[in-house]
Amino acid sequence: MKHRIVVLGAGYAGAFAAGNLARRLSPADTEITVVNAAPDFVERMRLHQLAIGQDLGFRTLADVFAGTGVRLRLARVTAVDPGRRTVAVTGEDGAGELAYDTLLYALGSSVAHHDVPGAAEYAFDVADRSSALRLRERLAGLHEGGTVLVVGEGLTGIETATEFAESRPGLSVALAARGEPGAWLSPKARRHLRGAFERLGVTVHEYTPVAAVEPTRAIAADGTSLPADVTVWSAGFAVHPLAAAAGLEVAGTGQIVVDRTMRSVSHPDVYAAGDSAYAIGENGRPLPMSCASAGITNMQATAAIIARLTGGEVPATGLRYYGNHISLGRRDAIFQMVGGDDRSKRWYLGGRTAARLKSGVLKGAGWGVAHPTFGMPKRRRRLDRTPDRVGA
Repeated sequence: MKHRIVVLGAGYAGAFAAGNLARRLSPADTEITVVNAAPDFVERMRLHQLAIGQDLGFRTLADVFAGTGVRLRLARVTAVDPGRRTVAVTGEDGAGELAYDTLLYALGSSVAHHDVPGAAEYAFDVADRSSALRLRERLAGLHEGGTVLVVGEGLTGIETATEFAESRPGLSVALAARGEPGAWLSPKARRHLRGAFERLGVTVHEYTPVAAVEPTRAIAADGTSLPADVTVWSAGFAVHPLAAAAGLEVAGTGQIVVDRTMRSVSHPDVYAAGDSAYAIGENGRPLPMSCASAGITNMQATAAIIARLTGGEVPATGLRYYGNHISLGRRDAIFQMVGGDDRSKRWYLGGRTAARLKSGVLKGAGWGVAHPTFGMPKRRRRLDRTPDRVGA
């Protein structure tokens, strides 16, 4: 019988992982199935562009995996039973069940409202395609002089606020931050960021945590009223409680606790990658939910799966960052180098050159997903049929 590998989720982590597994494992004795609710690959890092009206040109997953041998199941995951090694799904074909020998859990994350009153009811977000399209429709109907408040000083908040201000200069765009936006950047990069906010007319409310959201305003913790025809919530991400409900060991965040190889510490047949994984980086701290984490965790997970199934030695890929890429509209960006402890170095790159670099990173990620089996080896690796290997 073929070894059944099921990949849950086809975002940056899941899509890359499925393609890498198909590229390196022989189809003669492995069967790879990807489960995803949406039919397209969604470039999450560009959803703020979609929301402001830009066309991104999504690729269908059917086209992505055509000719790779990867089976695509368009369905939503409703439950995981690691004891029986099954996944319950529901889609256009109704409810069903998939059996697996190895599971790669890469279902990603959604927006976290942190129980802020009104945030879920009145705020928009760019955490997935459907929510970005809903925001796009609302912004399209917003007249000149309308007010947009972006909540959150992380990468998503900064990129969203600057993109909106550049694309729609007639809008009044503000950013509400719990602290200082870009506080982790080097001093020169922070000055560049402040200059970009000023150039684009983005009003920044520093040290202004939002305590409630209403239809036409947000209310700060100190009672300050922040006018907003549209509030965009980008104050963090959260994972679905599916893994916890399945009995997998999870952290307080709900992420699956994994070892250095991205293997579940409680269920050795389960691996996790991307935002779903609670992985400790080389600096001794948990990896943040980000596209960069999706890249390094999916490479480690696939390398471990392949090595264990084929009798090889499990390699250790690097679990560290080399820099942050922050878009500031289409013509400006910041590329901040970081050290081994993830502290920003003094040097940074800004302006059009950094914008071209960020554009190249996005195009490279999209191209990689669109060509999952590029560089396919002439002979893919066969499984080691030793029982303890195949069942690993």
